[in-house]
Parts: sequence; C-alpha cells; structure tokens
Amino acid sequence: MLREKTIVLGVCGGIAAYKAAELVRLYVKAGAEVHVIMTRSAQEFITPLTFQTLTGNPVHCELFNLLQEREIGHISLADRADVFVVAPATANVVGKVASGIADDLLTTTLMATKAPVLFAPAMNVNMWENPVYQQNQAKLAALGLRFVEPATGFLACGWEGKGKLADTGHIFEETLAVLMPQDLVGETVLVTAGPTREEIDPVRFVSNYSSGKMGYALARAARLRGARVLLVSGPSALTAPWGVERICVVSAEEMRNAVLDRWGEVSIAIKAAAVADYRPARRSERKVKKADRESLSLELEKNPDILAELGLRKGDRFLVGFAAETCDLLENARKKMRAKNLDLMVANDVTQERAGFDVDTNIVRLLQPDGTEEALPEMTKDEVARHILDRIQSLRKGT
Repeated sequence: MLREKTIVLGVCGGIAAYKAAELVRLYVKAGAEVHVIMTRSAQEFITPLTFQTLTGNPVHCELFNLLQEREIGHISLADRADVFVVAPATANVVGKVASGIADDLLTTTLMATKAPVLFAPAMNVNMWENPVYQQNQAKLAALGLRFVEPATGFLACGWEGKGKLADTGHIFEETLAVLMPQDLVGETVLVTAGPTREEIDPVRFVSNYSSGKMGYALARAARLRGARVLLVSGPSALTAPWGVERICVVSAEEMRNAVLDRWGEVSIAIKAAAVADYRPARRSERKVKKADRESLSLELEKNPDILAELGLRKGDRFLVGFAAETCDLLENARKKMRAKNLDLMVANDVTQERAGFDVDTNIVRLLQPDGTEEALPEMTKDEVARHILDRIQSLRKGT
C-alpha cells in the first residue's frame, strides 16, 4: 500500500526521537520513499546520519538550503509528499502549527503542504494534559489534521501517565489509513475469523486447519477504511489488527452467541471463519484413556448454522459468506449463497497451491446472487481483503 508513495517525516526534539528510526525502517520496508526533516532540537537526540543511512536520502535540517539549484527546500518537500508524518511531535511544534507560526524548515514545510498530515505526539503527561496543548490539538483536528494518541506508561522524565510515543506499528497503520479511502466511516463491520474447536475431552478437540489470516486481513482492511470493526475470532496465533475490537471464542456455539449479541450494532457482516459443522455429542469430563481399545468411535451432532441464521435475520445488513471447497467449487458455492441468503459469496478451492489454509495468499471467485462472477488472480490476503471491500461498496451503491 505504500509502494511508490512519498512520505515526509518530521522528527522533533524529544527522547522518543530515536523511535523514529524504527518507523522509517517500516516505511522503507513497505516500499515508500522517505524524506526526513529534523528540527535543531531533534539533532540533540539522534544524528541525521542515522536517517540518511536508513532512507538513502539526504536529511533536511536547514530552512535556507536549496535542495537543487532551482528548488526551494520547503516547497519541494511539501509538494512531493503523499503524506506528511510528524513523529515524535512535541507540544512546541503542535502549538506553532496551530498558531500559524512557520519559523523553521519543519513548520514552514507543514504550512506549505497540501498532503494529509499525521501527528504522533510525545511529551510529559502534564504537558499532554495542559488545556492549552489540548486546545491546540483540537484546533488542528477540527481542520482535518490527524493524530495518533500517545500511549500510557513510564515516561523518560520519571512520571507515570499518558505521553509515550505510540507504538511505531500503530503509527504505521495510521499512516496507511490516511492514504486509504474513508468510505466506511460510520459503519460497524463484523468479521468472523479462524477455526472453532469442539472438545472431545479436556485435552482433545475436533477442528480444522484455518489460521484466521483471511479474516484478520478483512478486519484490518475495514478498519483502515474508517469502520468500527468487531472481530469475532476462534483460536488463532495472530495478533489482532490495531484499532479492532477482538472478541475471542472457542466453539461454534460460543461464536454464534458472540455474533448474535452484537448483531444489532452491525451494518456489514463478513463470515470468514471456518466453523466446525459437527461437534462431539458428549464431552468427557476426563481424558479418554486408551486402555486396551483398538479403536474409538465418536458420535457427532450438528452445530448451529450461524450463517443461515444470520441470513434469516439479515434485514438491511450486507452479508458476505465464504465457501472453502475441494470439488465442484462454483456449484457448491452458488448453492450455499442461495441457501444462506447472502449478498456476496467468496469461493476458493483449498486444494489449490497457495490458496488454502494458513498461507499468505489466496485465489478466490466473487459470486453475486444475479449470477455475476469475478475470478481474482493470486493475491496476498491483504489485497484480496481490499478487493472484497471494494466490491461490497460498489454493490451497496448499486454501481
């Protein structure tokens, strides 16, 4: 998402300045071109050479230096930015920008840019809570500039409280969000992900190979586009995407209850979980011992069909289902779409290489009730997620 994008990163003077180096590394790894502006105070904490080494570009520190023979530095940097990030942002710089003061290279470039601006504040807790600072931040936010709230913890000054620079991974995610269309603002998107586990006894269970990667990618993509996201997840080793509310469940029954509990809040539901169709009819309270048995039979009973139940309760919500098949892909997927009253079906053949469970890529077909079908080539699951959301939005708008 950052490939061929230009990020101008302003680094202000504060102990958190060293963390900006890690943020630069994330941007560069994602394919972005990064240009760093450092205030004079920032250079007291970290050297320009560090950022020049990481970005491969000169670091800009002086207002009255030309980048090239005919380029005025702050104008050139302001024009080339796709997004302007200030991390760490001090109370001083936020206050100057809020007051229209442009007296160094960073504030002058900020005043000149038309790119979206993202501030990541870092300061002492008392400075953060100061009403003057809060008014300055609120003023800039009202003008459309965006902020990543600082974290709470032990501060370098010895105080405990809010003011730590946000995690660099969170700043990275917010940078992506700035560049994404915010067409899901005001929507609540519910995503189910991962497998379910149906216990045989305290140490064994029936489950499947789902890792949750597709569902987590969908939750992340929806959050980046401005949605409030509820992620109902079966057991998964994945970390919940930044800004997403994860609701952890284990069994199909628990997943059903969690989904129905939040159903009244939802405008879009995407059922990407691999829910077990059956569960043991009886769960043993103790470990089933091998003893002298040569075989063991399990009696299974049907789990509740969550997707079918949601189809009956759909109302004006948009409902998306997944069909992971091993044969007769289109026939089975279309049958499931009709039976569950879906607005969109995402079908994939899990026997295909790089399209099954626990891989980072997928090969899917998007099916609509009117018979329209779109076959997507192999993509990363993040790319597939963005494409699915594009299709959801186009169908909702009737385009």
